[in-house]
Amino acid sequence: MAKRIIGTTPKQDGYRMPAEYEPQEKIWMIWPERPDNWRDGGKPAQKAFAQVAQAINKFTEMSVLVSKDQYRNCRAQLPAKITVIEASNNDAWVRDCGPSFVVNDSGAIRACDWKFNAWGGLVDGLYFPWDQDDVIAQKICEIEQIDSYRTDDFVLEGGSFHVDGQGTVLTTEMCLLSEGRNPDLSKAEIETKLCDYLNCQKVLWLQDGIDPEETNGHVDDVACFVRPGEVACIYTEDQTSPFYEAAQDAYQRLSEMTDAKGRKLRVHKLCCPIENVTIRGDFAIDTVEGTLPREDGDVCIASYMNFLITNNGVIVPQYGDVNDALAIKQIQTMFPDKEIIGVDTVEVVYGGGNIHCITQQQPKR
Repeated sequence: MAKRIIGTTPKQDGYRMPAEYEPQEKIWMIWPERPDNWRDGGKPAQKAFAQVAQAINKFTEMSVLVSKDQYRNCRAQLPAKITVIEASNNDAWVRDCGPSFVVNDSGAIRACDWKFNAWGGLVDGLYFPWDQDDVIAQKICEIEQIDSYRTDDFVLEGGSFHVDGQGTVLTTEMCLLSEGRNPDLSKAEIETKLCDYLNCQKVLWLQDGIDPEETNGHVDDVACFVRPGEVACIYTEDQTSPFYEAAQDAYQRLSEMTDAKGRKLRVHKLCCPIENVTIRGDFAIDTVEGTLPREDGDVCIASYMNFLITNNGVIVPQYGDVNDALAIKQIQTMFPDKEIIGVDTVEVVYGGGNIHCITQQQPKR
């Protein structure tokens, strides 16, 4: 039976969060449906989610959570080898509301169950209520019979940080220091929380993300660890790109950083799309009180960085853009021993995220 661990932290108990490139047991997703976020009743997004799930399932076991109203539809759209489990939810961002798993040297596994408030709560959150999403991590831990650490005094989302599995965590000031998350904690206190629950010794701070209006700048759109001592970072020299300043700043900062082991980071450049992906005026999205509206002409956060590393594969966003093939080529260079699969995720981007945002890895025990 899964239980809540009270009075200690993963670091005290000898648990650490593995890097995404370490071996995985399975990948979790949540089925999209809410009509105030996903256009046309979520049907185009469901097709994209199914394609992402099938690409992942080539390398790794998949489990998908879905509401009771969508269970039969979800089950029909996914192959039988993908597990579908009924679980109430508010939306489909399991990276952020799901558990962050930690392991020890004996092969045991636990999880961090972060307090979730829809990326800013009543200050600048994206929807209300978020009560069902805040218990998704607990539900997954109950399903898997995994004990968890609940951080009732600390708001965090899985997409706001990356770890290298060797003592280093990467994040952004824009997100973790935002008013809607932990306004009563100082930067130093937030660092301590990260190090205690992820079992890290060093926090690398980038300044800004590229989506200030939605997640307040999650790092998984900007940079990630690809192996110990090496990171990927979005990069563009196009000064008209909406991501130019953040990309240039992140690249320069990372190029001057060292990790917890004292290694100077090797930084791999990853291109940005040439064309902006924007919301179109003909989108059929319901207007619901408590949900941030999507406006005609809004620039979507279309980043190739929002990929998922999973065992022998990397699943990469594609946008029908001139740079799609270049992104695949650059990521293949970063992961020469893995198969790189591109999936059209424009419909996921319309909802405010991408492949990394809609997935959460569970490491091998």
